[in-house]
Amino acid sequence: METTSRIDTDGVPGTATAEETPRGAAAARRDVDGYLKAAFPWYGLDEAFTGPRWLMQVGTAADGTVQHGATGHGDEPSVKTDGASADKERFAAVITVAASPVRRSGDGTGVLDATTVSSAAWLAGSGLLAYTWPAQMDHTLRDDWLDQQTETAFTLADDLGSAPWTTLSLPVDGVPVTFHYRESEFGWVLAGSAHEGVHIGAYGRGMSAYGLGFAAIKDIETYA
Repeated sequence: METTSRIDTDGVPGTATAEETPRGAAAARRDVDGYLKAAFPWYGLDEAFTGPRWLMQVGTAADGTVQHGATGHGDEPSVKTDGASADKERFAAVITVAASPVRRSGDGTGVLDATTVSSAAWLAGSGLLAYTWPAQMDHTLRDDWLDQQTETAFTLADDLGSAPWTTLSLPVDGVPVTFHYRESEFGWVLAGSAHEGVHIGAYGRGMSAYGLGFAAIKDIETYA
């Protein structure tokens, strides 16, 4: 696949549940340090959103270069273990992906795919899945289900021009931008290109995507 690289997913946003994520001042410092190493601006919801904001995770290349990361807004989500708890959650995660051309790997032994809007769509789709668990499913089957659904999200991200994707216009730094958008029974996913050489992906549940706006984060430490 040439347009959607399976970016190093050690830092895929949403791979740790709220219960698994270490808290406290030291953990928060480690979290924000990763964001501060990025050579690109981070994006989050704009000032119209007045709820809680928090850091999620960053993803890095083998040489330690920060490639992408996510910021959370609203309720910190937990894995969906039953329909009642999921219905009460209202959150949106915003993913920033550095736009990069096809390039040599850090060790010079290979070629890394370009990062595109499809990369942001893939990260958003897999991020939503990390917090999804059909209530009727046996725990022992979840890994197989997650593998299958993640592969589906990867395939969908490579064909943004076809169903189930539609488009909607949302403001980025006050300027209307066209995003690719799809819904599922577990939540919604969207992806588009921003300014400053980055792509934006987002996923959420309980918050309508149609009323969102995005803006460059002036001080990422306010999320810590």
